Amino acid sequence: MPTRGTPPAIRRYPAASAFLAAATPFLVEREAEHNLIFGIASNVRREEAMGRAVLPPPYLATAERDGRIVGAAIMTPPRHAVLSCLDDPQAVAAFVDDLGRFDPPTPGVSATPEVARDFADAWCSPRALNPRRTFAERIYRLERVLAPTGVPGATRVATLADRDLLLAWSRAFLADGLGRTGDDEARQLVDRALDLGQRTFYLWEVDGRPVSMAALGGETPNGLRVGPVYTPRDLRGRGYASAVTAAASQAALDEGRRFVFLFTDLANPTSNKIYQAIGYEPVIDIDMLHFDPA
Repeated sequence: MPTRGTPPAIRRYPAASAFLAAATPFLVEREAEHNLIFGIASNVRREEAMGRAVLPPPYLATAERDGRIVGAAIMTPPRHAVLSCLDDPQAVAAFVDDLGRFDPPTPGVSATPEVARDFADAWCSPRALNPRRTFAERIYRLERVLAPTGVPGATRVATLADRDLLLAWSRAFLADGLGRTGDDEARQLVDRALDLGQRTFYLWEVDGRPVSMAALGGETPNGLRVGPVYTPRDLRGRGYASAVTAAASQAALDEGRRFVFLFTDLANPTSNKIYQAIGYEPVIDIDMLHFDPA
């Protein structure tokens, strides 16, 4: 058993390829739980492989005890730090200490509720910060699609010609679902999909008119993640989000993926219900905490 007060050693990695090479055996044991870390690291690795500098540099680290990885963390500024499930209770203190020497500082943390709370307690008190939960989410995993019936329309893959629509809907998704406004994030989301292949956008169309979208990306060793999913307000309640999500999920399985993952907002019972209806099963809850000045 770990000796209380002796945190595991933290190892940082200069590149996402090195991080994934080291951390994948640990992370893949709970692939669904770690799909966000996998997805972020895979996107960074893709940019590295294309010779693009990732600025600011990401934080990529593992916690190790007796030569065995017991935890992992990733942060791509200005986003929150994302912590894995931890096999050593002292890993929280180790990551808090190491991230405290990383510039820029993390604005918050995303992890299981217990890990997020422990990290926030250790991080916020000496810095005169208050943790605020901005999202309570649930990770879902799908292995077989239960396609909805009775929804008119069909799906197609979005192209560069759809960029303006994808921008508008991504901007609306970020504002409505995450409370984040501004064009930069939406532009990065869409352009990295169209230019770098980080995501594939699917559109559900009725009589040739797009009515809903779902993106597929966030690569893991055996799966992909769905998100964002968006339907304009005046078109909701007609099954379009279920249909396009099911179609995107089936496309992932058809290309040989074993799993498809997604995150839902626990404050939105409708989305949790519709995704379960098409075959998604709950895995674990995740809290996102933001650190505010006291």
